[in-house]
Amino acid sequence: VAKRLETDDSASSAAMRSLWLLLAFVGLSGAFRPLRMAISTQRGGGVRYTVPLDLGARSYNIHIGESLWAQSKEILQPSLASKVLVITNEVVAPLYLDACEKACGQGGAEVHSLVLPDGEEYKSMDSIMSIMDKALELKLDRRSVFVALGGGVIGDMVGFAAAIYQRGVNFVQVPTTLMAMVDSSVGGKTGVNHPQGKNMIGSFQQPKCVLIDTDALDSLPDRELASGVAEIIKYGLIYDAQLFEWLEENVEKLLARDKEAMAYAIKRSCEIKADIVAQDEKEAGIRATLNLGHTFGHAIELGLGYGAWLHGEAVGLGMAMASDFSLKQGWITQELRDRAFALIERAKLPTTLPENHGLTPEGFKSAMSRDKKVKDGSLFLILLKGELGNCLITNEWDMAVMDEVLAKYCA
Repeated sequence: VAKRLETDDSASSAAMRSLWLLLAFVGLSGAFRPLRMAISTQRGGGVRYTVPLDLGARSYNIHIGESLWAQSKEILQPSLASKVLVITNEVVAPLYLDACEKACGQGGAEVHSLVLPDGEEYKSMDSIMSIMDKALELKLDRRSVFVALGGGVIGDMVGFAAAIYQRGVNFVQVPTTLMAMVDSSVGGKTGVNHPQGKNMIGSFQQPKCVLIDTDALDSLPDRELASGVAEIIKYGLIYDAQLFEWLEENVEKLLARDKEAMAYAIKRSCEIKADIVAQDEKEAGIRATLNLGHTFGHAIELGLGYGAWLHGEAVGLGMAMASDFSLKQGWITQELRDRAFALIERAKLPTTLPENHGLTPEGFKSAMSRDKKVKDGSLFLILLKGELGNCLITNEWDMAVMDEVLAKYCA
């Protein structure tokens, strides 16, 4: 299966369908496990991890640790150029923009900045045009570098802007939310939302490096922190039973911002994400498993209105729905379903829709019909199957089960 994943770019649509069905048949069953572990170094009294992401000539490192701004010259300078544009939002700017500008300018670069409005509702082509306007105003050329300073919304938009400005410039990810640190800053998915669907306009554009200073989490609101924990739970459910079991013992430590627990969770998440992306950069197969809960979650975000819920909140409920779906299909035990629900709830994530939500089964189906995992008119879902840490990608699910699950959650 791994070999077929590597060669899928040249496959016909029929072969693509066969690949997805093969994955659906065998599940993942522990076949894919991280091959490249983090390198640990001791710096200034704190531990720093470096996770490599192997993509040949486009390989890069993910740097994780406390007080990395103090080492930022060493980390950032190889990825920067003579002109740098730091793009952030109005919430992050007062906290970290000055430090980021100073770090980027240590090598003599000319550093400029752009501050955008904060929120998922601003993840749009209007914001992309604001970035384009600023870059053109500054006469940035193809050797210039964009720096994404912020959470997942900023990272996705800046990466997309870098992909299309003058047909492509380099960019660096400096995530400041847990969601971005463990997921969206790694792997090169970029884009913006469309009124009819989330992340429908975008491209794959890998950063030159990712700098994760965990000190940024000190200022993160509790709700944003919990949102990021959703993605860590996902990795445990689909890929790493030991991580899930660790979360069952330590999720309260994460919510309390325990430094050691947080560093481990971020490192482990990045190891898993890096290994999957290295095998399947453009989501031709195994990378789609990282979307557990996201098909339902994206429909929730669209239905409630972008910005009403955080992405991780929608994914948390989406994973609960996927767990129920998997149980009703007969693919997991009641015990595993209950463990998933219990951990999602302990992470302060929703397992039901809010009152007066206005979502309907028909609305869910309409939104999911435009999902990026629709192949030749057939919706592939990422569901759990077998023991903890295993999942499958399949279009061979029962529509009666879909109707039952949607009726339950929309009631």
